This record gives sequence, structure tokens and C-alpha cells, in this order.
Amino acid sequence: MSVDAPRIRIAIVGGGIAGAAVANGLVNTPHLEVRVYESALEFSERGAAVGLSAWAQRALACLIPSSQETLQKAGAVPMSSARIMVGSGPHAGTLVADMNNPEEVGGARSEKIVHRASLLRELLAPLPRNILHANKKLVSIVERGHKREISFEDGTTEIFDAIIGADGLFSVVRKHVLQDAAEKCAAVPAGFWDCRNLVPMARAKAVLGEQYFEQDRQYGWCGDGGFILHDVLEEGTMVQCVMSGIEKESPKDRKQALSRDFLTTAFGSWLDGPIAKGVIDLCLDQDNPHGYSQWEHRTTPTYANGPVCIIGDAAHGTTPWQGAGAGQAFEDAVILATLLEHVFSAGDIEAAFKAYDIIRRPRGQQVIDSSRETGRIMCGQDEGTGSDPSRLGEALATRWEFIRNLDIEVHKREALSKMRELQ
Repeated sequence: MSVDAPRIRIAIVGGGIAGAAVANGLVNTPHLEVRVYESALEFSERGAAVGLSAWAQRALACLIPSSQETLQKAGAVPMSSARIMVGSGPHAGTLVADMNNPEEVGGARSEKIVHRASLLRELLAPLPRNILHANKKLVSIVERGHKREISFEDGTTEIFDAIIGADGLFSVVRKHVLQDAAEKCAAVPAGFWDCRNLVPMARAKAVLGEQYFEQDRQYGWCGDGGFILHDVLEEGTMVQCVMSGIEKESPKDRKQALSRDFLTTAFGSWLDGPIAKGVIDLCLDQDNPHGYSQWEHRTTPTYANGPVCIIGDAAHGTTPWQGAGAGQAFEDAVILATLLEHVFSAGDIEAAFKAYDIIRRPRGQQVIDSSRETGRIMCGQDEGTGSDPSRLGEALATRWEFIRNLDIEVHKREALSKMRELQ
């Protein structure tokens, strides 16, 4: 690239974990000029915690070489193991699998749990302040020759060579990318709901029992019509409690008020077991408790349209049953950063984004479909499995293999090869 050549201008729409991740991957590339736009008044993340598996951490390290220091600053807690238990029925309290053994479910020995807001704070920390723009709600994207003009609700406009949409499940950029297919490919209820709360460690020990906190361990409880999870975060000072269940009808709204009657009805067959009563108390121990319907993208025909593409939840919104959402966003960011590092002309952006789509979309869809089915197994909805410990172990044993077996370096080389074919 010539010293005098103008830099390629890239807008990242969305300042959550996906947007911050891809910004880290691009910001130090000399021929790129990056701007990040967040619709909210400040950069923030909703939700309690995110689990980062070993393979997600490898992807993050491609974006931030000091990623382990980043996670440490965010208060990430390494899990000594992750246990799947039976939570209801005659086998309540029985161990299904202990994922301390890498041969068992998911090989979670190296997993770390981190608060979403703390992770975002540390992902934003290395980025120059002048590239971060909050309170900028995207309204439209308009073609201007080979460039794209983006307009914001405050009346301002900007022109960029490329746009990366990281604006979440109900993405505005996704609508532009999919055009006429956007409505039929919009996010839909996946058939589950969840609620969560963060409580101090002392409170969790008092309610659930000291035995569950002898080590920094994640527990997932499978049972009739629902699932319970609790794990440790914020350097071991807090415990995340999650309750999830099956939705019998598609909700009108994603958000619903929670009550004790609702939770005790949903987990009625669990109440004689070892965990449900305590987690119900902990989930309700907050101001204005709410649950949220889990939504997903059942199908997406493309992640790219000319010099505009989508990543993270904007591209492949998924349920959380395999803990792969953040890792998928990191992988998206790695591939885009790899491709754009080798793009020196705005005219080659379309080929880069097409290559990104070809490489990333099959994996994104596979995670969506696998996660949904994993949720059904964990909630006792698989007829051949139910809540039988041995059958649960068999059904879950290999479900994470395709996720964790990705070689990110091979993935990068495949993307570059595909882009060169398209140029």
C-alpha cells in the first residue's frame, strides 16, 4: 500500500462484546481507519456472565495477544471443573459427567467464567477513546457508489468503505444485508426462557450449601422441563444463578416479570430435589426480577452484502446451551481481521466479506441447531434420554466436539485462500 494512499474506513455498528472484539482485531492495522458506534448512552452489556472455553480463549488471543491479562483484569474465574447433575426425579443429585476430564463433555477444564460487563470494559480498554462513539443509533445505510453512507437518529451522517454490523439479535445492519429476506429470517423464539441473578458468595453458600463451593466449579442441573446452573465469577466473590425452562407457547414479549408462583410451577417436579428451592430463592432475591425468552436465527442466507457484513448475534443469534456465543463472535472477528489485514483497496472488501460469509456461516448455523437440541436434552425433552443419568451422559458426551476441534489457524488460512479465489 502506498504511503499516500487513503486508509480504508470501516464502521463497526454495535459496541458490545462482538463489536469490541473485532475493533481490537482491526485497530492496529495501519491501512485501516476504524470507528465504533453504540446506540446506547454508554457502552454496556446486559446479562450476568459468559463462559469462555479453551477454544474461545484461543480465538481471543488472536485479537488481543495479552488476552489472559485482559481476562484476569475482568475478574475471570478458572473453573476447576464443570459438573452436570440430575436435578429432578428419582435420580436427583446423581452426577452425570464431570468435565474436569477432557475426554468428557466439552473438555471444560480450561473454561473461565467472567462477568459480561467486566469483560466488555477490558475489551474496550485498549481501544483509542476517539474511535468510540456512544448514543449513535443507526437509522439507515445508503449506497454511495462503492461506499456506504450511514445515518444516525441524531441527524448526523458518515461515509465508509465498509460496515460491520455487531448490533445484536435485532440488528439494523442485518436488515440491510438480507434485504427482502430480512423479515422471514428475523429472530424467533427458540422454545426456552431463562432468568438469572448475581449473589454474594456468602449468600449462595448459606442457601445452597458449602459443598458446592469447595472448588471454583460450574454446576449444571438437568431435569424435567428445566435446567439450573450456578457458577463463580468476579474473582470468586459472586455466584451466578440461572434457571431455564421450556416455553409451551411462543411469548408476545421477550421479557416477562418473574414470580415465585411461576418458578415453583415451572419446577414443580424439582422441589423435592437438592437444588431447586434454593436457586428459586436466589433468583428472586433482586429488585424487579424478570425472565427472558431465548430467541435465535433459524436461518440466514448470507452474512454479507457488498461492503457490509454482520457478526456475532447479528449474524447467528443462538441459544446459550453450549456456551458458544462469545466464542463464535471472537472467531468471526479473527476471520474478518485476518482478511482485512490483506485488503489494501476498498474494491477488494466485497471479496473479503464474501469469503468471510462462506467460511463462517456453516459453522454459525451448526452451533444454532446443535445448541437448541442440547437444550432440549438438558431440559429432559429428549424421549430416549429423559432424566436418566447414563443416557444423559451418552447423549451429551460428543455434542461439543465440533466446536472445540476448530483449528483457528487453519480456519484463517482457509478464509484467505477463499478470498484470493474471489478476487
